Amino acid sequence: MTNADSTKGIVAALVTAGLITLAVSQDGIESGGWPIFAICALFAFVVQWLVFIPAYIFQTEHYFDLTGTLTYIGVVALALLLQPAVDFRGWIIALLVTIWAARLGLFLFLRVKNTGADSRFTEMKTVPTWFFMTWTVQGLWVVVTLSAGLAAITTTHSAGFGSWGYAGLVIWLVGFSIEAIADWQKSVFRQQKQQAGGPAFISSGLWSWSRHPNYFGEITLWLGIAIIALPTLEGWRWVALISPVFVTLLLTRISGVHMLEQSAQARWGDDEEYQAYVKRTSVLVPMPPS
Repeated sequence: MTNADSTKGIVAALVTAGLITLAVSQDGIESGGWPIFAICALFAFVVQWLVFIPAYIFQTEHYFDLTGTLTYIGVVALALLLQPAVDFRGWIIALLVTIWAARLGLFLFLRVKNTGADSRFTEMKTVPTWFFMTWTVQGLWVVVTLSAGLAAITTTHSAGFGSWGYAGLVIWLVGFSIEAIADWQKSVFRQQKQQAGGPAFISSGLWSWSRHPNYFGEITLWLGIAIIALPTLEGWRWVALISPVFVTLLLTRISGVHMLEQSAQARWGDDEEYQAYVKRTSVLVPMPPS
């Protein structure tokens, strides 16, 4: 990626985050004359930029995913600290985000430590503007993904938890369970493969129903949080519902599914067993093998 392309990516990420922050901050709780949502959004980017400095100096990506997930915890903690009167919905959302971020952050950190490197960063981390753009985009990922939940925590429009809240909670639990189980099954598969050999790719457990069940779980849990937040949204704050849409597009069209499907085809495109697995297994939504 050229320096010009990286610069465009940085500008696009900041403009996108700025517009969403401007919209969702409308009529939100303020602290010191500034919308709490805006303060939290700025915090998300600053954390990425600060960690980028040692990451580039030491040419390491080991703390990239961990920084991203821990930023979620930092953002909701900051929002709770600045919000003078957090309601039940706000506490529930903060708890759900913290549980998700803690589990996923630890999982991703240990995975990179065990494998020694993340191939996505091999060339990227040697180019400062490209590497910096990636950290900036991670700030955008935090702000946009968390927008619905953060909007609910910082709202001036309080509402009872009600049926929307409980429906969203159930959906979050389903998504979180699927993601956690899928990640655990993949980890066990990799360990067994290293110890005793075996199939080149996982096709058992949840992975026999979906080629990417972890991403389906991720999309589902953020949809759950958006549904919990739904009764608090009004006016421009409806823009916060971009959260599950963004997660879905990111994981299916930009990274995640799109990249892994290309990588898998490059590795096992001539493998008849893999091609049979692709034909019988849903790409995302878990379904019985056909």
